[in-house]
Amino acid sequence: MLRLKVTGMTCGHCEQAVRTALARVPGVTRVVDVSRARGEAVVEGQSDVPALVAAVRAAGYAAEPAPTA
Repeated sequence: MLRLKVTGMTCGHCEQAVRTALARVPGVTRVVDVSRARGEAVVEGQSDVPALVAAVRAAGYAAEPAPTA
């Protein structure tokens, strides 16, 4: 799973916009979760992180790779 830190989401519509943007990235097999409360998005698949970040940014939100635990 790939995790992104996403900021700028303020409502359910924002979460859906991020979910849709991520689902369109080649290599994403499933958008597991998008949470404005946690400020993160989680996807499965073989996409590269820069493509995921670019998709979220193109949708109007800030994104960066989430720190690994």
